[in-house]
Amino acid sequence: MPERQGHGLRAWDYEFMLDLTMAVLEHDDPESLWHLVSAHLVDALGLNTVVFASIDLRRARGEARGWAPRSLGQGVNEVVQRRVRQHHPLVPYLASGAHHPVIVRELTDRWRESAWYSEARRDFGTTQQLGIPLPGADGPQGGLVLGRTGDFSEHDLAFATRIQPLLTAADRHIRELRRLRETAAAGPTPPRHDLTPRELTVLVLLAEGLTASGIARRLAISPHTVNRHLEKVYRKLGTNNRVSTVLTAKHAGIVP
Repeated sequence: MPERQGHGLRAWDYEFMLDLTMAVLEHDDPESLWHLVSAHLVDALGLNTVVFASIDLRRARGEARGWAPRSLGQGVNEVVQRRVRQHHPLVPYLASGAHHPVIVRELTDRWRESAWYSEARRDFGTTQQLGIPLPGADGPQGGLVLGRTGDFSEHDLAFATRIQPLLTAADRHIRELRRLRETAAAGPTPPRHDLTPRELTVLVLLAEGLTASGIARRLAISPHTVNRHLEKVYRKLGTNNRVSTVLTAKHAGIVP
């Protein structure tokens, strides 16, 4: 019997969180990172589908990338747009400002009689869904919708609640990596260096004038973690303070 820890979680659950954290931090391709995260979740929870959705509640529009566990293709965007128009239970849930993970059957008493249920079951074999909002990001509301055959348990909900901050941080990390890639594409090829993707992200934000607290808020991590990353950046660039680090990085062409 697996050892159980707080909130009904198992030691294996915490090992999963650590593995996922390392996988995200060591990966530098923002276009495939959500696929990586989704693949981990499929294995951990026995899922049929994982869909990351970005919903503009004001305009009643949404975009998504989906996996089942392979890519669902562009058609998943049409599904999300239709769900927004149909007021899928998770849409008003997000609009209400709620931010806790939730099992969809708890939001409606007609889930099994709904078009949402029929289509998900027909196309993906999904009979239940669990939503994980990703609060705190500017602009459209982000969230994950997990689907599988069979109900989600209280343990699954506790697990989703515990990994929600990690997924939120991953979302911020992916956004920053994408922004950095777009910035780099507009300029000359930067020189090679041995900074990790996470360290480079922190360095760029530092060069933009953010404090450790500001970087922490942007990436949804603690100031202590930011300072640990900065110490490694200082060591790799041979500097010992913020000003000299930014100047060295700009002179070397690592940051704009």
